Amino acid sequence: MATLHLALAILLEVIATSALAATQGFTRLLPSVVVVLGYGGAFYFLSLALRAWPVGIAYALWSGIGVVLVSAAGWLLYGQRLDAAAVLGIGLILAGVLVINLLSGSAGH
Repeated sequence: MATLHLALAILLEVIATSALAATQGFTRLLPSVVVVLGYGGAFYFLSLALRAWPVGIAYALWSGIGVVLVSAAGWLLYGQRLDAAAVLGIGLILAGVLVINLLSGSAGH
């Protein structure tokens, strides 16, 4: 269940962060509501995940996977481009997430 809570926290954080650009400085109501509710839900589910996951591991996964998914959303939704260094850095983040999930005994799954 903790893994599901962490996945929901990541999903909501990605939705909220992706909507942040559309708020135009919180001057547009609907995207602003998505941001506030998304971050609220993300932190709620992250707090539930922390019942089973160590805070450092949960946060590393939450932020790392979030960076990768927000970068993809920026590319898909806003046409943002990444240079080779950014792609390499994101690849290293993904490698870290895989190492934690596949090799670490600290992960809460």
